[in-house]
Amino acid sequence: MKELKPKTQCVLYARKSTEEDDKQIMSIEAQLFELREYAERERIEIVKEFTEAKSAKKPGREEFAKMLSTIETSKKPLGILAWHTDRLARNSVDGGKIIYLVDTGAITSLRFPQFWFEPTPQGKFMLQVAFGQSKYFPDNLVENVKRGIRQKLRRGEWLTLAPFGYVNNPKTRQIEPHPVKSKIVVRAFEEFAKGMHTLKSLSEFLAELGIETRHRTPLAKASVHRMLTNRAYLGFVAHKGEYFDGRFEPILSLATFEAVQEILRRKAKPRKSKQRHNFPFTGLLTCAECGSAITAQFAHGNGGTYRYYRCTRKKGNCSQKYLRENLLVSQLKARLQSVALCDGWTEKMLKQVEVWEKEQVRSSQTFVQNLETEQSEVSAKLDKLVSTYIDGDVPKESYLAKKEELMMRKLALTNQKEDFRQTGRNWIEPLRSWILDIRKAKKLSQGDNFEDIKAFVQKVGTNHRLLDKSASFSFSEPWNFLAQFLASRASRRGEHSDLSPAKKLKSSELWARMESNHRPRHYLPRTKFGLNGRGRIRTSDPVIISDVL
Repeated sequence: MKELKPKTQCVLYARKSTEEDDKQIMSIEAQLFELREYAERERIEIVKEFTEAKSAKKPGREEFAKMLSTIETSKKPLGILAWHTDRLARNSVDGGKIIYLVDTGAITSLRFPQFWFEPTPQGKFMLQVAFGQSKYFPDNLVENVKRGIRQKLRRGEWLTLAPFGYVNNPKTRQIEPHPVKSKIVVRAFEEFAKGMHTLKSLSEFLAELGIETRHRTPLAKASVHRMLTNRAYLGFVAHKGEYFDGRFEPILSLATFEAVQEILRRKAKPRKSKQRHNFPFTGLLTCAECGSAITAQFAHGNGGTYRYYRCTRKKGNCSQKYLRENLLVSQLKARLQSVALCDGWTEKMLKQVEVWEKEQVRSSQTFVQNLETEQSEVSAKLDKLVSTYIDGDVPKESYLAKKEELMMRKLALTNQKEDFRQTGRNWIEPLRSWILDIRKAKKLSQGDNFEDIKAFVQKVGTNHRLLDKSASFSFSEPWNFLAQFLASRASRRGEHSDLSPAKKLKSSELWARMESNHRPRHYLPRTKFGLNGRGRIRTSDPVIISDVL
C-alpha cells in the first residue's frame, strides 16, 4: 500500500480589490471554492482562512497583517495558500515582508493553483520576479490612464459625465448643450447675478423649473454653489485643480459668470453690521413727506414687543407717524395680490409660451434657410459675372457696378442673418420669466418670507414711499399692464368674458424692449415677430398696449 505524504499546513488568503461584487471577476467566494478544492487534492491542511475586500496597491490591510502575525507567532512553520501572487501583494512593502518571512523560515512554501514556490534561492528569485510583475501591472495601468487623460486634455475633450446643462455625445466623445437644461443654467446664473437670490431661494427657484433631487426636494445649497462656480459653462475642462481649454460650446458669457463669482465672494465674507436686530424692510421705503430714509426699531406695549418703521427725519422736521411691521406686510401683500394670477392661468400661459417657442423655431429655420438660399444665389451670380467679365463679354463699368450691387446684397444678407440669430427669440425667455414671477407673486402674497417679499417688491416696483402709515409704489412695466388688466377685469366682474392673458401676451417688441431694459412705448405693432414671412416687424396697424395683456 502506497504511503501518503504528510499534509502541508497553510493559511489561506483570499482578496478582491473592491467591495462591490459585480466589479470583481474573481470574487472571494470563487477563490475559496477553488483553493479548498486544490487543498483537498494536494493534501494541504488549511489552518486558518483570511479574507478581505481591499486594494493591495498600498500597505495597511488589516487581514493581511493578521495573517502575517499568525505565521510569525505559530509554533510550527506555515505556508500560504492563495490564488495568485497579486492577491498577496501589489506593493513592495508587503511583498518584502513575505520574502523576509521566507528567508527566516517562518513561511515554508507559497502554494498557488497554477504554480508554487519553494524556499530555495531559485524559488525566492522567482518569487521576487512574481511580486515585481504584480506591482508593475497597476503601475503601468496608472501610467497608461494618465497618458490617455493628458491626450484627451490636449484635445479639449470632457473626461467624465457631462455637468448639468450638457449631455454626453458618445459619437464625438464630447459634451453638447442640452436644448432645455442649458437654458435653465443660464437663467439661474442671470437671476443670481441680479443679486435678488440667496443659494436657498435659487434652489427653490430651480425646483419651480423642475430641477430637484431624486426625492423631489430642492437641491442642497452646496449643490447650487457647485453649479454656480463650475467653469465648464465657460468652455473649460477641470482636472486636478487645473483648467484646460475645452472643444465644446460654452453656454455662459464671461461677464455673467464673473458677476456671480463677485456676489459669492461678498456672501462668503459678509460685512460686519452694527445693526443689532433684523429689520427686513429697511432700505425699501423713503418718506414721502421729507424724502428721508425709513428706519426701524422695537417698541414695547400691550403686553408684547413690536417692530415699527418710521422716518429718520434726517432732512428736518417731519410729521409722519410710526407704522407697525405687520400692517406694512399686509399692505405689501395686497399690492402683490393685485398682480397675482391663479395657478391654472399661469400653467396655461406657460404651455402657450412653449407652443410659441416651437412655432418660432420652425419659422426661424425656414427664414434662415431662405436667407442662405438667397446668399448662394448671389454668390453664384458673382461667380458668373466674374467669368463673363474675364471672357470680355461685359464692359468694365457695367461689371464694377453690378459687382458692387451683388456684394452689397450679399453683405446685407449676412448681416440680416446675424441679426436674426441674435434677436430672433429674445422675447420668449423674458415672457416665460415674467409668468414665473407672476406665480411667485401669488406665493409671496400668501407666505411670510419677508426678505423675499422685499426683494420682489424692489424688482417689480419703483418710487417706494411711506405716507400717512400707508406704503405705496408704482409698478414698472409690464407689471403695470397686468395690474391695470386685473383691475379692469375685477370692475367688470359678473360679465361673461373669455379673455385669456396667454392669448394677449405675444408681442416680440414688448419683450425685446424688456430684454434691453427699455420702457415699451404705448403703441405696439400687431404683427408678431417672424410671422410676416420676413422676420421683420411692420410698424403699421398699431394696437393699444393694454390689448397686449
